[in-house]
Amino acid sequence: MVTLSDTPVLTTERLVLRAPQAGDWRAWRDFAIGERARWIGGPMVEPGQAWRAFGHIVGHWVLRGFGSFVVTDRDGGAPLGLVGPWFPDGWPEHELGWTLWDVAAEGRGIAHEAALAARDFAARQLGWTTAVSYILPANARSAALAERLGAVRDPDAAHPGKEPCLVYRHPMRGAA
Repeated sequence: MVTLSDTPVLTTERLVLRAPQAGDWRAWRDFAIGERARWIGGPMVEPGQAWRAFGHIVGHWVLRGFGSFVVTDRDGGAPLGLVGPWFPDGWPEHELGWTLWDVAAEGRGIAHEAALAARDFAARQLGWTTAVSYILPANARSAALAERLGAVRDPDAAHPGKEPCLVYRHPMRGAA
């Protein structure tokens, strides 16, 4: 199997955060075509749409030198979601984003644990002094996670796209 080389791997008490791999495609696809993807522009039901989105995730690592980590269970290695630094072309600011691909991963602190590790990585390794999370107004679970992470609403911040969203600004402890 071909993998992205020279990408960092982060470990927490329960999780491993790593670059996406070809073997993650099916878990991503199942998420992307389902109702859970509504918070990231889905469901992606047009032919090839989920494939192109996955390519965007992989390509971000190549083009930017960083990207969203696939979150896996440290014991089993199954892909649970994506968490991490994100900054596509045209984005107004660096973003810390997250998605859990399966409802069974929710309510266990996985997104919180992974987001803390990814935010620390962005501050210490990428030198980010600020980061935001763009959250659709109806996504109460994601907004609650942002607040649990210590992020605060920034009503004056720009956001990508035409659809309104809430912008949460993160504390960046350990920034270079």
